[in-house]
Amino acid sequence: MIRQKSIENLIKDFIEDSKKNLNFKTDWDEPIVGFAKANDPLFFQLKNIVNENHKSPNELYSQAKTVISYFIPFNQSIVSSNTKGKFASTEWAIAYVETNKIITKINAFLIDNLKHESFDSLHISPTHNYDKDLLVSYWSHKHVAYIAGLGKFGLHKMIITEKGCSGRLGSLITSAKIKTTNRTEKEYCLYYYNKSCKLCIDRCFYNALKAESFDRQKCYDVCLENGRIYSHLGLSDMCGKCACGVPCSLKNPVK
Repeated sequence: MIRQKSIENLIKDFIEDSKKNLNFKTDWDEPIVGFAKANDPLFFQLKNIVNENHKSPNELYSQAKTVISYFIPFNQSIVSSNTKGKFASTEWAIAYVETNKIITKINAFLIDNLKHESFDSLHISPTHNYDKDLLVSYWSHKHVAYIAGLGKFGLHKMIITEKGCSGRLGSLITSAKIKTTNRTEKEYCLYYYNKSCKLCIDRCFYNALKAESFDRQKCYDVCLENGRIYSHLGLSDMCGKCACGVPCSLKNPVK
């Protein structure tokens, strides 16, 4: 069995080396890593929770034993930059694009290292693995992160981890057996905890997010507009306003 710490160190070391040796502008904080059994019953429930076309780990890779999920937090300056204006900040857009790139590199690095231990793995793209008509994913990194014990959902539909919600999620399916991470029963969102916060709703300048509903199309339209603004950076349809300037941006506010 592969040790959790071995995978955690591989991811952390890769990010630190990349910050030193690759031409990234983004400064990331230390990642959080979680692990789930590929046959965890919650994966099969995602067909009802997310969409009937959502895949289980074994549907994507028949030899799957473990799903590795990790959260790469943006640092405070990136988050602060995105609190101003209606459109995403340049710093946030760059962080989005570069973090998607580093997730792809991390997965390739993990696949190679696990291969040396005689385990095969499957890379999952960090973004654009969704139906563009229904706007739902066949592999929801957020739901996978919850199953792998990284945190809980907030009112803004984001995963709140111990290091907040401002960052990017990556995941990998592997044939290696790795001890699972315990899921918490506690709420990380102040609204779900004691109804004391709905700031993320105020931060959504386009009224896509409400306490009782979420307009996916309106949210997506905003992301596409940001993508047009920052098309020179690469694929950058994002926003992040609801995740910035809120109590859960950089930490678990309930803790």
